[in-house]
Amino acid sequence: MRVWRSLPQILLATLVGLCLTLTLHACQMGQVAQAPVSSPVAASSVAQSVTKPTPMPMPPETKAIVARAGSRGLFNPPRGDIRMVVISDLNSSYGSTTYDPEVKLGIQLIPFWSPDLVLCGGDMVAGQDDTLSNGQIQAMWDGFDRHVAAPLRKMNVPFGFTIGNHDGSSALGASNQFLFERDRAAAMAYWNAPNHDPGVQFVDKYEFPFYYTFKFQDVFFLVWDGSSNTIPANQLKWVETALASEPAQSAKMRMLIGHLPLYSVAAGRNTLGDVMRDADQLRAMLEKYQVHTYISGHHHAYYPAHRGNLQMLHSGILGSGPRSLLDTGLPPRKTLTVIDVKFDSPELTTYTTYDMQTLQVIKNQELPRLLTGVNGLLLRRDVNWKQLTAEERSRCASRLGASLCGA
Repeated sequence: MRVWRSLPQILLATLVGLCLTLTLHACQMGQVAQAPVSSPVAASSVAQSVTKPTPMPMPPETKAIVARAGSRGLFNPPRGDIRMVVISDLNSSYGSTTYDPEVKLGIQLIPFWSPDLVLCGGDMVAGQDDTLSNGQIQAMWDGFDRHVAAPLRKMNVPFGFTIGNHDGSSALGASNQFLFERDRAAAMAYWNAPNHDPGVQFVDKYEFPFYYTFKFQDVFFLVWDGSSNTIPANQLKWVETALASEPAQSAKMRMLIGHLPLYSVAAGRNTLGDVMRDADQLRAMLEKYQVHTYISGHHHAYYPAHRGNLQMLHSGILGSGPRSLLDTGLPPRKTLTVIDVKFDSPELTTYTTYDMQTLQVIKNQELPRLLTGVNGLLLRRDVNWKQLTAEERSRCASRLGASLCGA
């Protein structure tokens, strides 16, 4: 009897609980509906930041080049966390407004590699000739835009570059004035035009396009004016300040781009005027701020090197006038390099470099283990000092002296 008498109370309690549950659910749904619109967008952004980039669509001309690469096809290396394509020294003879076939080929193949950004070691036009008129200088930059920059903008690929001696040399005359002021003015006008925005994420435009910094994800890039062999003291102070800054030091990797290399690698360019002055002191400064890689051009010969803790990519040439490496007798080659950055790798970077006349990958073993240029020793990036033979060390010391042949 007691059970039957309590049944109405049980039913009432159940109904009350059900109502409370439904009310609470309705309130929660109302809170979700009133959430800011940015919440799902933010979640989507987080998801996109950890996914691999969508490959670029390959236009017909790119597919045709790949199809001609032979039965094995064109090698595409495993992709890293960040991928860069490095080109350099694109120009032809003085005043040229057109480019060699390898330049066109390199630009057309960009969608195949689908890089996050493209880097250039300088010499994008063919100036440094006082006989060129202002109209001819302008025509060269128009040609560069037509053949190189505009196609990259169409692909929506950021373009990080340095100024070369043929773009706007910083060489000074007896009165301490720029010898090629018209070239420098034209380069500045071209790159500061709003419709020529290179698409990089600037950190400091300082004296763009000669000195500036930018960042891509966790890589910090500094560009200096290596269009002659000297960085003035006031500019070097800016370089140190930029490398010591929070954006630089909080990055997982730091890279430098300049036209002249620190040390010589090419036949015909083994002179003190063709390398940066005070190379050892500059290298020590870069090592102090943990710069990983210095990308350069000018020598027209590809050589992946290191000395001390600094990696140096001598990026070769796509334009006219490839050169042989020092003391090798190797045939000159036109090259393009794909850099894949892998943050969990001890080496951080992997190079895949193509002979752009055969589209074959150049292997390290095809290149000399060391080079002894006018101002110091360079080791191939996969060779360390302890691996050198007694004969190799002796040969370097006899040529350069012990001070220039250290690790």
